[in-house]
Amino acid sequence: MKTGSLLILPGDGIGPEVMDEVCRIIDWFESKRNIQFDKSFDLVGGAAFDQYKTPLSDATLAKANEVDAILLGAVGGPKYDKLDFSLKPERGLLRLRKELDLYSNLRPAQCFDALSEYSSLKSEIVSGLDIMIVRELSSGSYFGEPRGIKNKENGERYAINTTYYSENEIRRVARSAFEIAAKRTGKVCSMEKANVMEVGVLWREVVQDIKDNEFPQIELTHMYADAGAMQLVRWPKQFDVIVTDNLFGDLLSDCAAMLTGSLGMLPSASLGNKNANGKLKAMYEPVHGSAPDISGKGLANPIACILSFSMALRYTFDCKREADILDKSVEKVLRNGIRTADLLQKKNKKPASTSEVCDEIIRELELAN
Repeated sequence: MKTGSLLILPGDGIGPEVMDEVCRIIDWFESKRNIQFDKSFDLVGGAAFDQYKTPLSDATLAKANEVDAILLGAVGGPKYDKLDFSLKPERGLLRLRKELDLYSNLRPAQCFDALSEYSSLKSEIVSGLDIMIVRELSSGSYFGEPRGIKNKENGERYAINTTYYSENEIRRVARSAFEIAAKRTGKVCSMEKANVMEVGVLWREVVQDIKDNEFPQIELTHMYADAGAMQLVRWPKQFDVIVTDNLFGDLLSDCAAMLTGSLGMLPSASLGNKNANGKLKAMYEPVHGSAPDISGKGLANPIACILSFSMALRYTFDCKREADILDKSVEKVLRNGIRTADLLQKKNKKPASTSEVCDEIIRELELAN
């Protein structure tokens, strides 16, 4: 029997309701497949601030360090807008990434055939799209020092954000991208701004060195990040794995996400170094936000969060077969026309609720079992 430990952090807004559906999926795998999870629950983001007066408590962080994987729903909401920057819900998420050293963020952008017409691009451009963006997650512009808003002698304010990367930080995320590419089509495109930024120059040199010395079988190309954004909307299927820094990865992965039709469809994984048990430190979460305007109404699309659990099965728990079954069940539900409101084009058709979508996925899992 395969076993694993999970810390479940539902978060804010629609986070708890989509996580409820993930827990139903987990329960199904525990009852029907030879796998068991030691599950624990806690708070993060605004929910943690409400309870602990901090977006991530030290006790929760300690739990996160002990488990095999973390499942996170979403954080944030307008009720927390007036909090000090250090107390905003998003700081809890950033602290988890930083303290666990989750440096490799995997953002798949896959367009299911059943949803190709939902993309803002023509169907033939995106149908069958399957890109993996590997974003460096623990350094760069979001963490570099010095940073802050200061005052000149004349009273005028100015802001500073430092883009910092060491060779080792670039090396390890590049290695992660090449390892993933080796299991796919063997192609990596590295994106930076070496034409105007010294960080980009170093990034390009280090990525090329890793390819030459450790992954000679992988095809590597380099592209400026702005050109990469243009190519993503021009001819996205030219890419397989894209590796890039924290800031550009944030922008490019959201650009790629919209090629698929809805943020409600996209999972993500954040991976770090190996624990004592040999498993990578990992956190899995949907790409979408907390969407407080639809919270509690049964309108949220649970698929991104469910597919995040699928990534946990694949990358942490070595359950590739189970992950494949779950992915195919989601695809069949979409092919059968089951849609939450964010994916409903026909205005006269009633959308499926959050729980109804999960009902259908579990029905497909039963048929596949």
